[in-house]
Amino acid sequence: MDTKIKVPQALKAKVMLWTDVSYHDMEEISKMQSLPDLESTLCRVLGVDLPEPKRGVLLELYVHTVLFCREQSFNKEQTSALLSIIKSVHEANIETPLNNIEQCFKYCKELLLCHSVRRPPFSINLFSPEAASCILKYIYNSYVRHYKLYKYIFTPQVKLDLSLTYSESQDQDEPTVEDPPARGVEKMLEKEEDAQTNTDSSPQTQETSIEEPDRAAPGSKSDLKALIEKEIREQMTRVSGQLDQRMKEIADQHNGAPYSPEPNNKAKK
Repeated sequence: MDTKIKVPQALKAKVMLWTDVSYHDMEEISKMQSLPDLESTLCRVLGVDLPEPKRGVLLELYVHTVLFCREQSFNKEQTSALLSIIKSVHEANIETPLNNIEQCFKYCKELLLCHSVRRPPFSINLFSPEAASCILKYIYNSYVRHYKLYKYIFTPQVKLDLSLTYSESQDQDEPTVEDPPARGVEKMLEKEEDAQTNTDSSPQTQETSIEEPDRAAPGSKSDLKALIEKEIREQMTRVSGQLDQRMKEIADQHNGAPYSPEPNNKAKK
């Protein structure tokens, strides 16, 4: 699947007489009076080969354009050109999922000018100024006002998947951004238990050992990383009460345990 998103671009208008609908096709369209027959003919002439609901929405757009041309008593040349204009504006709309309504409306006005002013080979006077103004109003009411609905139906939805990864290495004994806060607390707790087993530390020494990882943490290189480290410190502060209680229990166990000379090999000698 193509993941590239096309950026909206300015389109160049050109004369579209008999571009998509030939004279023979217009004769067949003029003969169709019922809506099902008209839809079937437009589907074949304009090559509408889409699944539902896209097919039904696009055929409805073309059918209403033909009905509008009949109300305005347009001839075959004018109807063919207007169908091509509608088709081109719709294709410009759905070529990108991004917002390009300004480019599409400007492109529509330039197409109408190409068919309203006699300046061969760049433009022809197929529509009068009054007819061009009426067509522009019709396109605005029937298509431009529902511009977002057409884009939603005919263009794929774009979703942003953002992930952040920090590759900076930190000390193994301190909790990193990738490590959960609880795991960092367990590491500090194991370190403190080993320290209590070997020596009898005071409350002041214990408090210092708890605060050392924060002081040893390297300075952050981005605001986002600093925010994450701040959140980790806040979580560690919330569990500091439990950590102090556990360390106090360990100290009480060592202080209240009876002296046993068996582990000391020098005492046996």
